[in-house]
Amino acid sequence: MTAKKIDTGTDHLLADIEDGVLTITLNRPEARNAMSRELVLALVDQLKDAQENSDVKCVVLTGAGKGFCAGGDVKAMGAGPGESPPTIDESINRQRYQQRAISGALYSMTKPTLASLPGAAAGAGLSIALACDLRIMASTAIMTTAFRHVGFSGDYGGTFFMTQLVGAAKARELFFLSSRISADEALNLGLTNWVVDPEELGDKTKEIASQLASGPPIAMQYMKENLNRAISSGDLEDCMDLECTHHIHCAKTEDHKNAVQAFINKTKPVFNGR
Repeated sequence: MTAKKIDTGTDHLLADIEDGVLTITLNRPEARNAMSRELVLALVDQLKDAQENSDVKCVVLTGAGKGFCAGGDVKAMGAGPGESPPTIDESINRQRYQQRAISGALYSMTKPTLASLPGAAAGAGLSIALACDLRIMASTAIMTTAFRHVGFSGDYGGTFFMTQLVGAAKARELFFLSSRISADEALNLGLTNWVVDPEELGDKTKEIASQLASGPPIAMQYMKENLNRAISSGDLEDCMDLECTHHIHCAKTEDHKNAVQAFINKTKPVFNGR
């Protein structure tokens, strides 16, 4: 099946869908895919559509060229020629909306999300990568919080995701010092799931995304909600109650019944999301 290109409304963001996998590419390689206003607004729209589109089974987020995302476009920050700078309240409201519509959407979306890093993920770019369910890095890629170097405290949920993944003390180190994290170190810390040679990144990303997209959609939706609840709640009984409800719901689906029959027949199950 040939990938179907999607019109995002801007060259700063590319998107296509193939076999249930929606691939979204941050496309400003000359700026290490820094987040322009056009890119941010288009990404918000694509993630909203991905959640609502039943043809999308998995979302892959990646960057064009040699980088993943350098975070905010520092060079473009501030009001443009002839523009009045926004008020503090306007800036806060805009930032809250964009963070929830991007990092929040990737984290809470009922479909698995995979960040594929051909190169550096820095600042908000790292936060967005950490918002995804899984990450794969080229061996030459690096991560860095970077915020201290531009006098920022951090955004797009990075403090939440980093703390959950590596623990409080290590997260403080990585934010306070903003040191570079190699791919191997990221793997050891649990910040990435796979590290591959740069030339293998595309094929390995497709392989993982294909496995995610071919899974049972209803069960995977519930898996993700269960896992997110374990982070946000941390209460064992609350998590087990949710698991119980979701498990029984899954038992009533056609996907489960077909999978049981496939197991008996020693064939590969096909999931239809029903």
